[in-house]
Amino acid sequence: MRELFNKLSSPWNYVAMAAAVVIVFFIGWILTRVNKKVFSRVQKNHEGIHLKFFERLNVFAISAVCVILCLSVIGGFDSIWKTVLGGTAIISAVLAFAAQDVIKDILAGLMISLHKPFEIGDRVVLEDGTAGIVEDITMRHVVFHGIDTLRIVIPNSKLNSMQLTNFSVGSFDRSINFRFSVSYDSDMELVKKVIYNAVKQSEYTMPVSKKDGTAAAYSPVYFFSFADSALIMTVTVYYEKCFPSEVVINDINTRVREALLNNGIEIPYNYVTVVSKDK
Repeated sequence: MRELFNKLSSPWNYVAMAAAVVIVFFIGWILTRVNKKVFSRVQKNHEGIHLKFFERLNVFAISAVCVILCLSVIGGFDSIWKTVLGGTAIISAVLAFAAQDVIKDILAGLMISLHKPFEIGDRVVLEDGTAGIVEDITMRHVVFHGIDTLRIVIPNSKLNSMQLTNFSVGSFDRSINFRFSVSYDSDMELVKKVIYNAVKQSEYTMPVSKKDGTAAAYSPVYFFSFADSALIMTVTVYYEKCFPSEVVINDINTRVREALLNNGIEIPYNYVTVVSKDK
């Protein structure tokens, strides 16, 4: 293409190059719009994190091809590449080092989109305690929706090597695991009954179907562990995707606290025993 422009007279040479650049950008814009419409139509029926990632990957590929074509038209891509990368080994090393994190994030995003440890809409808790709902994935990071308007952005490479807990895997609904503390002298059967009824009475919770085909039921309450000054009870609460997790957490915590206090069950705190000895 560059040889064709060189055969033209000087004024027409610049006009032709400008026209070629405009045409390349126009074609790139058209392809980007087509890519967005195609993926939007597919995602209406098959929403998935891999579709989100490959949509962004296609946009990046289209943009890269357009930039390369424009450079080859304007100044000769070969000469620019040789000048930037072939002129000195230091510049090449700096560029390679700067692109390290980008390449790692892209490859990690590809692994996440293929192996799918979570999907869009899943509630995930990371190993550092960060919790949120998976909202979006780009070539560089994953976006989690936290409480209210909070958005948590984590690079793909960091997330790919991180341990996480997915409370929505294998289910069309979401779930949250709650832990409650009660005193050592509490009646275990009464505690389990009070917490179970409080969860069941919530307008946000729902029973979950059993894998063995039995009737749907709410999850039981378990005596989970001994703490320094309390007994730890745990229960898994299931709810529909339409409800924000912070709303469900607030409702369940409030209901269980009131139910425990109304039934005379102590919610303990750490005790310190001081012993005074006479000399």
